[in-house]
Amino acid sequence: MSTEILPRIGVVVLTMGNRPIELNRALDSLLAQKRVQIDAVVVGNGWDPTDIPASIKTHYLPENLGIPAGRNAGVSHVQGEFLCFLDDDSWFLDEDFLITSVERFKRYPKMGLLQPRITDPKSLENDPTRWIPRLNKRTAEEPSKVFHVGETCLVTKRELFNETGGWAGGFWYAHEGIELAWRIWDTGSYVWYAGDMRIGHPVIDPRRHNEFYRLNARNRVWLARRNLPIPFRWIYPVSWLIIECMRLRRNKNGIRQYVAGWRAGWKGSPWYIEPRKKLKWVTLARMGMAGRPPLL
Repeated sequence: MSTEILPRIGVVVLTMGNRPIELNRALDSLLAQKRVQIDAVVVGNGWDPTDIPASIKTHYLPENLGIPAGRNAGVSHVQGEFLCFLDDDSWFLDEDFLITSVERFKRYPKMGLLQPRITDPKSLENDPTRWIPRLNKRTAEEPSKVFHVGETCLVTKRELFNETGGWAGGFWYAHEGIELAWRIWDTGSYVWYAGDMRIGHPVIDPRRHNEFYRLNARNRVWLARRNLPIPFRWIYPVSWLIIECMRLRRNKNGIRQYVAGWRAGWKGSPWYIEPRKKLKWVTLARMGMAGRPPLL
């Protein structure tokens, strides 16, 4: 009688250790996954992980390196053809989530990165439209190709992740999911929003971060400078400056922070941690044909 060989998935769980209840929920949901081999690590970003289940590794970062660099630090500690990144405040709602992800990668070999629908099952509110990573936000359940992702839970192929160069470690917070998505497209693959798959995440206002507007603006500029050839390198951040200032027209402090971050993006170096080659022109054409050239 043959024995089924279960696919192995490397799972990186990032935490600062300041949400122990949420972290335990995330790990319990991870260990409940069926029909997969899980090789997981909890990366403590400025926190030495304690009280972690014995089957899960830990990796202590004495200094908080920021979100994308923290995720990168965990990759070498796990094995598997596939990688899953899970933040400590997210959790799997379905025990077959990971095996379903693997099956889809095998069914669609050109799919390079998968983001599920992010939802809060305990909230009476509708899930925020910001969690839908496309321009058409009429329904969260509709799947489609996308060009940025919500980073709280993603699944990808390790080979492609390595080819992209990984997360933008210097970004600290904000827009690292856009760069990863663009880089996946640059490998000749595409990024998929699986609206019929679910991941749990509480509805929280992202503006709770003190540097929300400044880092969003700075990283938009860095994103363009690192990845886009002329003239997109200028058009993309300028168009977003106009859009955000219009959105924030009643929030003078928000506008000041955004403009300050935008200026900082042109002054600072976006390559100080890892270099990046510009996206190929054929990639820009593919993105445009799929509905989202890097103009907005």
